[in-house]
Amino acid sequence: MNLLRRQFLQLAVGAAALPTSSRFAWAQAYPARPVRMIVPFGPGGNADVFGRIIAQELFEQIGEEFYVENISGAGGNIGVGRAALAAPDGYTILVTPPSYVINPALYDNIPYDARKSFDPVTLAVSTTVVLAVHPSVPAQTVKDLVALIKTNPSKYNYATAGVGSPGHLVGEMLRQSLGLDLVHIPYNSAGSAIGSTVAGHTTICLAAPAPIVPQAKDGKLRALAVAYRTRLQALADVPTMAEAGYPDIEFDNWFGVFVPAGTPREIITRLNREFAKSMTLPDVKERLVALGFDPVGSTPEEFARQIKIELEKWVKVVRAANIKGQ
Repeated sequence: MNLLRRQFLQLAVGAAALPTSSRFAWAQAYPARPVRMIVPFGPGGNADVFGRIIAQELFEQIGEEFYVENISGAGGNIGVGRAALAAPDGYTILVTPPSYVINPALYDNIPYDARKSFDPVTLAVSTTVVLAVHPSVPAQTVKDLVALIKTNPSKYNYATAGVGSPGHLVGEMLRQSLGLDLVHIPYNSAGSAIGSTVAGHTTICLAAPAPIVPQAKDGKLRALAVAYRTRLQALADVPTMAEAGYPDIEFDNWFGVFVPAGTPREIITRLNREFAKSMTLPDVKERLVALGFDPVGSTPEEFARQIKIELEKWVKVVRAANIKGQ
């Protein structure tokens, strides 16, 4: 362990050993300098959009800068691995989608332990995956699209934020359950995937709502369905997959907040409170809902239980689909 890392850990351990009153005062003083929020995907994707909205609100609430740092690559593994190496002092936060619990099943080696490298802060928001097509595709419904793909083998492809991303998993559900000849085109972020479909390089995209909603409203994409239990307020005229005739295609695409393991409990409690508070403010909630986010704001304990359940769930799903990370 290098000297700098050891010094950071000594500081954190020392803080944990302080009397309760001293630790409370220390947590109350946090943050005393800018806080880095690592998003393990490129700019323009759902995690990035959510991170920037909340970072701005936290700055306004607390008076100290919270800033997003995009560290993309390897399906989110590079950014998460970088966050795992950060000092457990509250000055590095990880904002990530379910790839956090999916990647341990996808990859033989990843640079973090999903059970031990981080302490959960909150499951912040829930969202889903939107199926959208380039306007030139002659399909107005999912059934239209399925018929087109079946009558034109090898012609259609779908873009996603990467191997094992929520969009990829939903695409695989569709491809396997309906026997479709559909090629997956992975990108490093949802923003890049959507951009490729807007430009006509790919015909279909499957991604979270936030970066799709503006393109759909501008007519640059046609949203056909959302893989969610209910319609999204942001795309109120777009049916759910169940309404479109495919009730088994559903995906809860949450975004969670973590800190490196060993971060003082008082700081985790403070962050949980501030994230929850920010998402209940009317203007923030309105912005989140307009982009397809459903604010949740769970406790750390609730989120920890969900992480455990999903780690076991995705091992089974990924193995059944025979998907491997690249």
